[in-house]
Amino acid sequence: MLEVIVLFDGYSEELPNGRMDANCTCTLIKSTKLIIVDTMTAWDREKIIAALAKHDITPQNIDYVVCTHSHPDHIGNNNLFTNATHIVGLLVQQGTMFYEDPRIPREGYELCPGVNVIATPGHTAEDVSVVVNTMKNGKKTVIAITGDLFENMNDIFVPSIWKSLGTPELVKTQSLMRSRIITLADSIIPGHGPMFNVTSTMRELVTDQILK
Repeated sequence: MLEVIVLFDGYSEELPNGRMDANCTCTLIKSTKLIIVDTMTAWDREKIIAALAKHDITPQNIDYVVCTHSHPDHIGNNNLFTNATHIVGLLVQQGTMFYEDPRIPREGYELCPGVNVIATPGHTAEDVSVVVNTMKNGKKTVIAITGDLFENMNDIFVPSIWKSLGTPELVKTQSLMRSRIITLADSIIPGHGPMFNVTSTMRELVTDQILK
């Protein structure tokens, strides 16, 4: 049984003087492999350990760590998972060995049946998303764990949110990747907000936002 569990919902709040209070969503995938997507900040170590323990999992049990991009709020506890293969953006790491896997931007990197890492550049040049094909209430469903490709559900209705937080020269690319993901996904787990179900209205809005 393939299960997607959001351990912590991300959030972000703009503060005075240009500061921001933010942390990313942290997601556990339970299947033939155990996978953590985005490991929050360096100050969240004990929170993650405690959350995994509720599922009878220790950090040593994790097979893969996927970080949707390398911003510090998404990679802060990677060193908890020293038995795992780490995928940070397009780079795959095991111990001191690194390589860039061409499958990620080409056809996707399969972690286990039903779970693939695909390239979705825009927020940064090396952003990836995790696409999970599973079952819900007896029906096939696709869950996309997108990091900051989608900041939260509100950025569908207020696109200035994602445009202001992404890489300026990649804004067109991000608009295309957002459309690609929302077209295939039934639910999205964004970088800084709770999971939401995709509607036809959302798909139309994101498609209309593609920049030429």
